[in-house]
Amino acid sequence: MAELKAITEENFIDAFNLKLAPEQEKFVSHPVRSLAQAYVYRDQCQPFGIFAEGRMVGYVMVIYDYDVPEYDIWHMMIDKEEQGRGYGSEALDRVIGYIRTKPFGDSDRIALTCNKDNAAARRLYEKKGFAATGVEDGDEIEMVLRLEA
Repeated sequence: MAELKAITEENFIDAFNLKLAPEQEKFVSHPVRSLAQAYVYRDQCQPFGIFAEGRMVGYVMVIYDYDVPEYDIWHMMIDKEEQGRGYGSEALDRVIGYIRTKPFGDSDRIALTCNKDNAAARRLYEKKGFAATGVEDGDEIEMVLRLEA
């Protein structure tokens, strides 16, 4: 069972050691880049390690966009050696649960982008209720989930 734990000084190196399969590297930024963004946006975001059986198996960041307002899910990834075990699905459930607590502000909208060629991620997001909005930026499509009150 996957759980989220905040990235801290005790575990950030574990995030750096996560790996994607070579064909997936074009789909998501590595946690090194994401954690640099987390530092810049530290008043409106929370990076998480995805843990299973006591070890970090993935990474995800939640950021709040005060301008929209909405919650965004950035850079979700599962290590190449840990894929296919349901960790991504469980982690996404935990992320949505975290966002429901409205840790940074009020919004019923969760957005993310997905590479058009990343069929596995798109299926996962659609299974959880995300739908494409029609907004595209290069190879990325925007997907949104509306939270029920």
